[in-house]
Amino acid sequence: MFDKMKGLFEMQKKMQEVKRVLEETNFDIQSSDGLVKITMNGAQEVQEVKIKDSITDQEKTRLAGVLKDTFNRSIRRSQEIAAGKMREVTGINIPGLT
Repeated sequence: MFDKMKGLFEMQKKMQEVKRVLEETNFDIQSSDGLVKITMNGAQEVQEVKIKDSITDQEKTRLAGVLKDTFNRSIRRSQEIAAGKMREVTGINIPGLT
């Protein structure tokens, strides 16, 4: 019983370390047309949004869709990073973190 509790405590410590590492892991995702770039951390927090300076009216109408697509790709990448870190700690693939 004590060994199981000790194991759970150690896993909790490792998971807290993974959380810290994820918060410090940044990555960039750019829209396919180069109009928008989002920097996000592994904890799925947007750190920065950059929009191309010289955009036309036509590009402005596409901007909402581009932002949505780029943000969603950023979240998926963040989830991939988190799943990889969790696999490193636990040795198992946790559903929902793929």
